[in-house]
Amino acid sequence: MYENNYPTRRFKITFDFLKQHTAVTDRILDLGVPNPFSKILESNGYSVQNTGGEDLDDDLHAVANFDGEVVTAFEIFEHLVNPYGVLKAIKTPKLLVSVPLKLWFAGAYRNPNDLRDQHYHEFEDWQLDYVLNKAGWEIKDAIKFTNPVNKLGVRPLLRKFTDRYYLVYCERKQS
Repeated sequence: MYENNYPTRRFKITFDFLKQHTAVTDRILDLGVPNPFSKILESNGYSVQNTGGEDLDDDLHAVANFDGEVVTAFEIFEHLVNPYGVLKAIKTPKLLVSVPLKLWFAGAYRNPNDLRDQHYHEFEDWQLDYVLNKAGWEIKDAIKFTNPVNKLGVRPLLRKFTDRYYLVYCERKQS
């Protein structure tokens, strides 16, 4: 159980935020393949189903057909060309999203050896807010936080003081 032993500070902040807005009895669809954070959720009693690694820009079947209470998208939307399509397809009443924020001192992550393992978007908070609102979601709570790294240099120093992640809890707007 990871309750007091998180592999990263980011996981602890994300788990604490999720606990504020969900019940352990909520069924969760976590966008992306099983990962260390979905394992943390499961080890703490949450029922988690992951998507299967399909390209969510083109295949929304798992998202559109999920019958549960919550969808989580932790560091997924920056990898999609079109996060709006996924956001529109979600049928659950609750959504938790985190994205890396665009940093003025570091470019977006790019992996020339794997086109799916790169960031098409690194968001400013207002950009994520806009796409969520346009897709029919109402933001109920949000936090930003840093991601310090234990390295020497100017960028690691800036990461101690500059927010890196934006974490949002939303509910589906009533029509």
